[in-house]
Amino acid sequence: MFLGAMLLALPLEIARAADGEWHTTTSLIGTSKYLDDFPHYDYVNPDAPKGGTLNSVSAGTFDSFNPFIVRGTSAAGLNFFGGLLWDTLMQQSTDEPGTSHPLIAEAYRYPADYSSATYRLDPAARWHDGTPITADDVVWTFGVLKENSPNFNRYFSSVTEAKALSEREIEFTFDQTGNRELPHILGDMPILPKHWWEGTDAKGNKRDVTQPTLEPPLGSSAYRIESFRPGAEIVWRRVEDYWAADLPVNVGRNNFDRRKYIYIQDENAEWQAFTKGGLEDIRPENSSRRWTVEYDFPAFKAGDVIKREFPTASSEPMQGFVLNLRRPQFQDRKVRQALTIALDFESMNRNLFYGQNTRTDSYFEGGELASSGLPEGRELAILEEFRDRLPPEVFTEEFTLPVYDAPQAERTHLRSAVKLFAEAGWVIRNGKLVNEKTGEQFTIEFLGRSPTDEVITGSYIATLRKLGIDATLRIVDTSQYINRLRGFEFDSLTGQFAQSLSPGNEQREFWGSTAADQPGSRNLPGIKDPVVDALVEKVIYAKDRAELVAATHALDRVLLWNFYVVPQWHRSEIWLAYWNKFGIPDKQPSYIGADIDSWWIDPEKEAALAGKTSGQN
Repeated sequence: MFLGAMLLALPLEIARAADGEWHTTTSLIGTSKYLDDFPHYDYVNPDAPKGGTLNSVSAGTFDSFNPFIVRGTSAAGLNFFGGLLWDTLMQQSTDEPGTSHPLIAEAYRYPADYSSATYRLDPAARWHDGTPITADDVVWTFGVLKENSPNFNRYFSSVTEAKALSEREIEFTFDQTGNRELPHILGDMPILPKHWWEGTDAKGNKRDVTQPTLEPPLGSSAYRIESFRPGAEIVWRRVEDYWAADLPVNVGRNNFDRRKYIYIQDENAEWQAFTKGGLEDIRPENSSRRWTVEYDFPAFKAGDVIKREFPTASSEPMQGFVLNLRRPQFQDRKVRQALTIALDFESMNRNLFYGQNTRTDSYFEGGELASSGLPEGRELAILEEFRDRLPPEVFTEEFTLPVYDAPQAERTHLRSAVKLFAEAGWVIRNGKLVNEKTGEQFTIEFLGRSPTDEVITGSYIATLRKLGIDATLRIVDTSQYINRLRGFEFDSLTGQFAQSLSPGNEQREFWGSTAADQPGSRNLPGIKDPVVDALVEKVIYAKDRAELVAATHALDRVLLWNFYVVPQWHRSEIWLAYWNKFGIPDKQPSYIGADIDSWWIDPEKEAALAGKTSGQN
């Protein structure tokens, strides 16, 4: 969508911005339900009281307050997009896909060919020390993160320069035209204080943004670090004079005076801590068994703990056993297909998950982006360009996963798996699946970090052993798990690939050849396929929504038929259990399911809990 009539196909708000007019709220998918001057999200309580403490538990440990570099493990409350400490140029909407609203930047614009974007800062934007946030901070942040953050570098690889046009305006230039998403997602960039990072600490030592640090950094967002114990605890304090408190995206949100995170190493210890109260107030529950049968402890029976399901309208992530193509045993597509066939989801769902899960059969599960049936129309035309480099099934068979719906199904499916292994050069000898040339047994070591991994992998490992595979599970502590993940030191593990309803540049990070060998990237399978690279670029440079959908269908289908991941399962709701101390808006955003930042501490409810828990704050 570049010129003239193409602009007529865009939502009004995008068309205006593409004409070079300053604009605020923008959407990549359709027209936002919020006008430029909306007062607040429609689900929040704008008069929600401030106060109290939200207690949370985090797994593992931490040793840094710098989340933008590969080294170190950053503390709870920090992430690639700034977390609780640093605001971004714009804020992604909590209840609409592909939509952003003003935060540090009050508006932005870009030309019709998408060759650049200019952001204009809110004159009220301030750091916690009262210093204005300027264009110089934005330009410095862009340069530092582009140079030192692998994730940032890949996400904004097509942005070549950031230049200050004035104290409040910054122009970003791109190395290509036609990327309709790029001007929009620049709003996701967290902004760091140049004067703080280039200054000295209390001991007179010059700070270094390229290294881990345990000196609490200067921030700009709704919270600042109040106190911490390295590796064990961090407490965040709400900034009472937060500069953006009255912006529409923040009204009725950020209601807790303190957010306290305690680190606990053991998952069972965390569960016991939740049941007793005081350490964890809200528990996202992932265990079907626990959700179904283990909420029978005294506080739950007394009504002091509530469990609630929040439906979501967003797409579901692809969760599955990632097969690391950097390992030689996974190079053959037929091997990966055989491993996919061997997963008996139906028995697992019935025996382990109480029928609560649904099988995932798309990398863009839920909504119009998921491929289905046979390719046709625009999608087929896209795939035809690569026909001679694609599995023939892409064009002739609908992608389906095996169904273990009868006692004889296991024998049927495992026979198919054995046949595929044989075609790939692996045969059964003396009960072992071995390489027919070397005699070496086929091995898989699954990497995990909690007892949940034992549940997820247990029955799958048992099935693989029936095929003669030497399948094992290795549980390591969280720090070791993270380091091995970053370095791709695993055969297989459970990975999750969350997608938005407006895919774009992040697809390079998920599947691109360049990311495959870069430590810390999200290309966990190590995919290096020129066809996948080309399809990712077609997604990024789609001219309109229809072309984006077609290109995403094609990418989804090719990923599925290459069996890079053994798909697992999903649920279309979020399970939360919480101590009954909160006020919660009657409505929660359907897109993300639940917005904890819109909750608040109810003093009467909290008082009613007094004496019922130990260590309650």
